[in-house]
Amino acid sequence: MKRIVLLIALALAAAACGDGGLLDGLGDRSVQAVHGETSLTTSTAAPEDEALPLGSTRSSDLVWYNDGLPRESQSPETNVVISSVWNRGDGVTSVIQSSRSEIATALPGIQFPEVVPDTVGWVTSQLVYDVASGTLDSDTSAQFGLWHLEPYATDGGRTAVLRVRPATSADQIGPIQSETTAAGMDLIWVAEAYRYVLSCPEELAEGQCWSMAESPMPLGFLLPEESGADA
Repeated sequence: MKRIVLLIALALAAAACGDGGLLDGLGDRSVQAVHGETSLTTSTAAPEDEALPLGSTRSSDLVWYNDGLPRESQSPETNVVISSVWNRGDGVTSVIQSSRSEIATALPGIQFPEVVPDTVGWVTSQLVYDVASGTLDSDTSAQFGLWHLEPYATDGGRTAVLRVRPATSADQIGPIQSETTAAGMDLIWVAEAYRYVLSCPEELAEGQCWSMAESPMPLGFLLPEESGADA
């Protein structure tokens, strides 16, 4: 009888050890499954810059030279901002340094390239006025300078210049047009309510110029979190 009791006790002890082993194994598989999913997510998630063309960066990562200007008016009204920036000037100069927030308000829906050459480090931005009326000029209403050297530190240093004006009835929305200039190449297109001219020097690779023109996005999407010399 004692032998039977002993055998039963040994069987129960073995079963308990077996259960512990199974539970440990399930725990190991559970941990592996969780880590396995994490590893898979990490390996399949593309880095933010992976989709960028070689030699390019995002314009949101650049230093916007005029964002430090005190905004004369916090009004969301287009005409109020246009007037306030004009009053910042001397009444004679047509090109007035302006923050991207001011330009986005003055020209609702204006676009700017998301992709720029990775040699570019700064963007300067201005509103351009008709001096006689104090309103935005109809030929060029805003312009942006893209710089590979600190703006205005030297006579050179610009990588490209983008000029924008409201589109007219003569402007047709269609494919980007290219024109050869004495300095290099102009890419011209019409999007929404505006006409854009991107001027690229001869030394800039054509592919990089086209990448800029083909990556427009609303300037409003490029504003900093707190939005409060010529190109």
